[in-house]
Amino acid sequence: MKAIRIVGNKGLASLVLERDVQRPEAQSGQLLIRVEAAGLNRADILQSLGQYPAPPGVPIDVPGLEYAGVVEAIGDDVAGFNLGDRVMGLVGGGAFAEYLVAEKSEILPIPGALSFAQAACIPEAFATAFDALVTQGGLVASDRVLIHAIGSGVGVAALQICRAWGALTLGTSRSETKLRSCVSEYGLNVPLLCSEVPAFAEAARTSTQGRGVSLVVDLVGGPYLTETFQAMETRGRIILVGLLGGSTVELNLRMLMQKRIHLTGTVMRSRSREEKASVTQAIIDHLIPMFQSKVLRPKLDSVFVFDQLSDAIQRMQSNRSFGKIVLTWPH
Repeated sequence: MKAIRIVGNKGLASLVLERDVQRPEAQSGQLLIRVEAAGLNRADILQSLGQYPAPPGVPIDVPGLEYAGVVEAIGDDVAGFNLGDRVMGLVGGGAFAEYLVAEKSEILPIPGALSFAQAACIPEAFATAFDALVTQGGLVASDRVLIHAIGSGVGVAALQICRAWGALTLGTSRSETKLRSCVSEYGLNVPLLCSEVPAFAEAARTSTQGRGVSLVVDLVGGPYLTETFQAMETRGRIILVGLLGGSTVELNLRMLMQKRIHLTGTVMRSRSREEKASVTQAIIDHLIPMFQSKVLRPKLDSVFVFDQLSDAIQRMQSNRSFGKIVLTWPH
């Protein structure tokens, strides 16, 4: 089969399209999926730089964390699936290939008439957003939620989930265009434009009548964190899910203590199989029906064939993308 392999740790130069990679086989409890589309994530770039190694049990040299495709073969001890089923899901790696194997407990049905490219926008963004907001953040309708990097795939997903739950939404971005789109397309309540220096706390407090935000989904980290503390109410919750702004920061621990802020860090890739199965079931129970009724909508930025991987990565690194960049195999 064809696959993108990581050869070395030099970033884009390490990503090589090979045509004779060994095709995997479904073992007990697994399904073989013919991949039609795969979402591009910054973690794929980090892995090609040797900074985000694959967890045990998945291909160490084939990146790709999410896919949409068709069930090609079914292993032993698998029920509830048929050959030809349209499915999608998260994997620890291996999605940048024509075929992959996935655990039966980590596979999602593609809702409605979504295309494979649209479906490939869903698993990572919406699973991460739902887990951060609802499972860990305890999202309720009365929350005032601040979402950093709201124009990203996870940011747009988090915005939609908050709106579905009835929460007030605030979002930061360095792009005025992305903020306008979030307002017009998804109903963002309070857009917060951040230029070179993040300065949003005062506007966040003003827009919440001085109360401050109660829940934050932070994809930026770095210099945003101290300003986030200032924007928060007492006993507010921060779920840190990304580090676009860097992994180190000088913290005001006194403010953390005085406001009794709950700061939680989280990643999805390294979780146990049982935890991933739980996340998958939560998506099936709570979000798949919302996609079917079109309360939630995948946000597709652009589609590239795998031969154009370098162009896709350049678009991601330019920060011009709004929503998900997806890769497909030509037919």
